[in-house]
Amino acid sequence: MASITPSQTVGPFFAYGLTPTGQYQWHDTFTNSLVTADTSGERIRIEGRVLDGDGVPVPDAMLEIWQADAQGRFAHPRDARAVQNTSFKGFGRCGTSADGGFSFETIKPGAVPAPNGAPQAPHILLAIFARGMLLHNFTRIYFDDEAQANAADSVLALVPADRRATLIAKRETGGSGAVYRFDVHLQGDDETVFFEI
Repeated sequence: MASITPSQTVGPFFAYGLTPTGQYQWHDTFTNSLVTADTSGERIRIEGRVLDGDGVPVPDAMLEIWQADAQGRFAHPRDARAVQNTSFKGFGRCGTSADGGFSFETIKPGAVPAPNGAPQAPHILLAIFARGMLLHNFTRIYFDDEAQANAADSVLALVPADRRATLIAKRETGGSGAVYRFDVHLQGDDETVFFEI
């Protein structure tokens, strides 16, 4: 009788696998600050927490974001509209703190074209890796001050209306610069909508 290889979760081995100095600090090989000196656009901070199905913080999750610049261009060879002389790459990575917290310093992305050419609402792509998950989850972060663009977004339209709020970051007041709040709920009543890719 053949034995079956057991499945493995996607964490919590991130620090060991992603920190070449052996110090196991989240900032060894990646950063949560995407802003560079030559980056144009509105500076924003996205902050939130990763929570499990019981509302308990997940202290050892890892999040990756990928986004367009303020003009809706990706730093990718397939995007012929990309400006080659900027150091903004649109990619960031962040580990969660003991209370499940995370944050990204970036710029608000511009609208990007959908495959049919229609504009998509400004959004950030988000991947979540955490212990107990066999595959990482993908979602999007939209912005609550882009209501008109959100209403016309073809991807957001695929999400049932009563679940769309789980994809909307809320702008908060106070401090310098714009701060958007976006919590990730891995399960439960407020579970964030995740996409199959």
